[in-house]
Amino acid sequence: MDKKESGTELVYGRHAVKEALLSGRSLHKILVARGLGGAFFHELRNLAASRSVPVQVVPAEALDRLTARGVHQGCVALVSPYNYASLDEILATRPTCLLALAYITDPRNLGAILRTAAAVGVEGAIIPSRRAAGLTAEALKAAAGGAEHVKVARVTNLAQTLRYLKEQGFWVLGAEADAPVTLWEAEWNEPLVVVIGGEDAGLGKVVRRECDLLVRIPTTAKMPCLNASVAAAVILYEILRRRQMEEKNAGDNPN
Repeated sequence: MDKKESGTELVYGRHAVKEALLSGRSLHKILVARGLGGAFFHELRNLAASRSVPVQVVPAEALDRLTARGVHQGCVALVSPYNYASLDEILATRPTCLLALAYITDPRNLGAILRTAAAVGVEGAIIPSRRAAGLTAEALKAAAGGAEHVKVARVTNLAQTLRYLKEQGFWVLGAEADAPVTLWEAEWNEPLVVVIGGEDAGLGKVVRRECDLLVRIPTTAKMPCLNASVAAAVILYEILRRRQMEEKNAGDNPN
């Protein structure tokens, strides 16, 4: 097989394929490279069988061609197109922390950010429908299953969406390299929206205006700014750290 089937998308890489199976996403077929075995592929076959998903053994070269030589690790799933959530669906879960990604154009950055978001418990992410990467096979590979655990909404106007979220009681925190306040000094309230700017465009003037607070991550002069996915990880883990400290303090002082 050299081409994906019409109406399907590719998910490839061990973690991404396994999480697609576990999440209940609609899978058409799993392709496994001939000659590969071991515990992981035994587990994968059992998971696929439990969901009645056919597994087809093919030459590794076929997977190379299908993924344009992506790092598929010997397994590729043909899945239904990613089902983006609506903003209302995300808000119905009463989230305490959301991500808004302003013009992230590199799908690998998008995937890496979603992987971190899933790890720290972010309930939803918002991306623009134009001038930004979508959840392509490359993004899903980088997410390593994270996209199956974080609802992602696409919106036509990110600034308007942030304004609406503020009306719903959210604080909007934007990351910017030259912000006057550092992440360590900043204080915020929840529910919270964390806005990460694009690799080249940053937040952009219109999105920046909607931020209640702009923060920078302290760095040395040798490396004044961070990759978007790294910046997102630092901020999200600081939010998680503070939340866990507050929970611990509340547990230690119940009265």
